[in-house]
Amino acid sequence: MKIAVVRETAPFERRVAATPESVKKLIKLGASVAVEAGAGAAANLADALYAEAGAAVASRAAVLERADLVLAVQGPDPAELSEGAILAASLQPYQNRERIAAYAARHVEALAMEFIPRRLSRAQSMDILSSQANLAGYKAVIDAAEAYGRVFPMLMTAAGTVSAARVFVMGVGVAGLQAIATARRLGAVVSATDVRPATRDEIISAGGKPIFVEDEETADAETEGGYAREMSEAYRAKQAALVSETIARQDIVITTAQIPGRPAPRLVSASQLATMRPGSVLVDLAVETGGNVEGSVPGETVVTANGVIIIGHRNYPSRVAEAASALFSRNLANFVETFWDREKGALSLKDGDEIIEAIRVTRGGRIVHPALQG
Repeated sequence: MKIAVVRETAPFERRVAATPESVKKLIKLGASVAVEAGAGAAANLADALYAEAGAAVASRAAVLERADLVLAVQGPDPAELSEGAILAASLQPYQNRERIAAYAARHVEALAMEFIPRRLSRAQSMDILSSQANLAGYKAVIDAAEAYGRVFPMLMTAAGTVSAARVFVMGVGVAGLQAIATARRLGAVVSATDVRPATRDEIISAGGKPIFVEDEETADAETEGGYAREMSEAYRAKQAALVSETIARQDIVITTAQIPGRPAPRLVSASQLATMRPGSVLVDLAVETGGNVEGSVPGETVVTANGVIIIGHRNYPSRVAEAASALFSRNLANFVETFWDREKGALSLKDGDEIIEAIRVTRGGRIVHPALQG
């Protein structure tokens, strides 16, 4: 079976779907691996390292020619793929429905790796969302620290004491928990909030103080897949009041809330921003799906009229491309290894398997994922 790894062409994308380490793992299974020249350059991975690992390094056309399985960070142009090929990547199916339809028309079996069911223990090593969100949460705090005009820890000096920064994390999934832990390691006083009451203990374990809306609706705030549900207008009004009370005292706010298939919920309004002191920093990790912060702009850092800094970097995991590529490639290699038929020397995507049914979006010329039909 020929596995192809291509250089990413999407804007702001510096990651690569396989590293020399994962190439060795794939070759050990019995696959042949071809890597496009320059595929890992933006993640500090030279072509020579792939060649040493056993991959054939070649042009994009040669790599994709008769490829049985294509590994990518973001889905490549459907016209580039061989008919009948399997594609495993982050496909963003809700936002890219036309491209998904094109994969189907090309008879590509497209696997949306962000649909991995994280509740299954055997799927967790393949969970690209968690591995990449972890790095995004870390990098968000580092970017906030760079933009912040003071320091995170309390400093006691002969010249006087500098107070610790106050950090507020909104949305306590994987990214939020890492943001809490990173801010605490840097010496900040950290608090956090989420719609899911089950995250209370996680916030405390990460070193933060939980701040919650106490409401009957929170009992049903989490989906079966572990994501936050979209809450009612009444709940959002209570949350806004709590945020208004809390946010004026914060130096740094990290927002991470996203809902699969829906625009990101608005968590911070312009009126709330106006209560923050000049030099305060907000990092909006959901800026590319609509934004949690009013006034955040994808790819830009905005300064409000009262001097509050809003950071809206695109593709946060790509900002730490080398580490992100290492984790992403391990997720994909773990997936391939789990579904590899050693007798046939090929990937075996069995019908009825809970993981396969969750991630398969196209097959046999059709869009087959229930969430994308109709």
